[in-house]
Amino acid sequence: MLWRPAYEVDLGAVLGPLSRGRGSLNLISDAGVTWLAANTADGPGTLALLRRPGGEIEAEAWGPGADQLLDGVPALLGAEDDDAEFVAHHDVIAQARRRLPGLRLGSTGRVWDALLLAVLEQKVSGKEAIRSWAELCRWFGEPAPGPGPDRLKVPPTPLAIRSIVDWKWHRAGVDLTRRTTLIRAARVAGRLEHAAELRGVEGRAWLREIPGIGVWTAAEVAQRAWGDADAVSFGDYNIPSMVGHALLGTAVDDAGMHEVLAPYTPQRQRAVRYLMAAGFTRPRFGPRVELRDYRAM
Repeated sequence: MLWRPAYEVDLGAVLGPLSRGRGSLNLISDAGVTWLAANTADGPGTLALLRRPGGEIEAEAWGPGADQLLDGVPALLGAEDDDAEFVAHHDVIAQARRRLPGLRLGSTGRVWDALLLAVLEQKVSGKEAIRSWAELCRWFGEPAPGPGPDRLKVPPTPLAIRSIVDWKWHRAGVDLTRRTTLIRAARVAGRLEHAAELRGVEGRAWLREIPGIGVWTAAEVAQRAWGDADAVSFGDYNIPSMVGHALLGTAVDDAGMHEVLAPYTPQRQRAVRYLMAAGFTRPRFGPRVELRDYRAM
């Protein structure tokens, strides 16, 4: 399949929210090709994306979910994103927007894979979450269909999550609170996919009907499943400080971030993405987060 977008596509910038570096066993870039392994309503599938010199996107897919993945390529790469009404109220965001014309908010159209990772990232360090994500993908995810890299894995399905016994959760470093939330979500996973149809505030509220899924988790899923331009991850350890230092020159808490981002409503998350893509991070000072190894407890 060849798709010619009407705008510049930066695969790394658009797909960045789906990646967790070397721990992203379901999203791998290799020799210029981006490989995505995912669960779909039709089953597992693998999608390969290559940006040609002329700007065309070459896409190929394998597995039962191949057709759904190919049909979803435009939305995945931001074709449904609309930033026409976005106004940069700060110079740093205006500069980032000029430097990053290929940044779009993509949408997978699927909740489960994003929800699984978001729950694993609740209230733990990134290293802890990525380790658990990678181990669950290796142990309980299917090998990705097609000719992709050997380490490419489809994330565990809801059925696979429900089959994991306690000692294997423990070995993967997932504490009781997060595993309980995942099992609850897995039991109603089909209903949760309705959130991607509702979108926006309603979609996030639908996700939060599950105990253990709060504002932060729902926002993280919304950003990926339907490219929610206003879903800010309130409750995050790093983002308020990053936003505060980038826009005000000082750290802020959630309330402060809510205030400084208010002019960007209903595209607050787009403003945050510009800051992140431009390389702004939380300053490296203050208390360190202690890494916990639940496998040793």
